[in-house]
Amino acid sequence: MSKRATKSSRGGMDFESMSVKELKEIEARVSRAISIAKERERSELKQRMEEMASNSGFSLNELLGGRTNKGKTVAPKYMNPDNASETWTGRGRKPRWLVAKLDQGAKIEDFAL
Repeated sequence: MSKRATKSSRGGMDFESMSVKELKEIEARVSRAISIAKERERSELKQRMEEMASNSGFSLNELLGGRTNKGKTVAPKYMNPDNASETWTGRGRKPRWLVAKLDQGAKIEDFAL
């Protein structure tokens, strides 16, 4: 930062006399500082909330409805009769084998388990 970036007589920085490059450097530093402060405050708040929940006999997930089934697998609902190892849960895109069978006139109910 140049000497122009020093405090003005009013006690603040003299932004009007600074170059665009200097102002962009300040902007980047302020942006980083804001991100760090937000993360710190979020972490502190989460910790205080967890302590409050724990003191009342709850977990934060119980109170806020956090996902508890994350990572659980879903049972398959459909199976390829030509290859039993090819199954589909009914979620997401239809597998190629099922699309091909449906295009040939089959009904999805024909593959239900």
